[in-house]
Amino acid sequence: MNEPLVHSHWLTNAVPKVAPVLATSTVLILGRIWNANGAEHSVGNAALMVALAAGAATAGAFASAGRSGDGVLAGTAFATSGSLALAGVAGYADGWSLPILLWSVATAVAYGIAARYWRTDRRDTVAYERGTTMRREEHAHVERVETIRGRTQIEVAREGTAYAAALAEAMTARAGLPGFNAQALEAAGLPELHRADKDAA
Repeated sequence: MNEPLVHSHWLTNAVPKVAPVLATSTVLILGRIWNANGAEHSVGNAALMVALAAGAATAGAFASAGRSGDGVLAGTAFATSGSLALAGVAGYADGWSLPILLWSVATAVAYGIAARYWRTDRRDTVAYERGTTMRREEHAHVERVETIRGRTQIEVAREGTAYAAALAEAMTARAGLPGFNAQALEAAGLPELHRADKDAA
């Protein structure tokens, strides 16, 4: 019934919290590396990143449209679009001010979206733990009732066995009394005693 408490490592709890800033920082770093390798003021590279970002945003819009829209797919597509836009700006710009500004905005947006999922996950976890606790309490109550019932049945069986043993001893002692006459009892209208005496014999 008592399950062991499982404590997760602090690093396991911290990884989801730092994942958005790690993702945006990685995109910024890769964009600046691309900038240092010839992407600065490259119109062709900028056009490619704009086309890719627009394509990802369009895919996200189609994925979220309608009643059967897939929120996970749409979120992934929009995140990809934002990452491509950030990488394109970081690769095209000649300074750090605009890439850092976009990195800050992207990180804030990523944390805003992640916080929504964290709240939902926390609510689901709390609801699951409450349901598990309620089911565990119900099972514990049923087990207690069944234990009491089993003990009662055992006690009744023990008392019945003790009564049967005492009755057998009484009948044996009665049959051994001097002057006991089973025929006289039967003639007096007590045939049950006679049959019981024969059964005891």
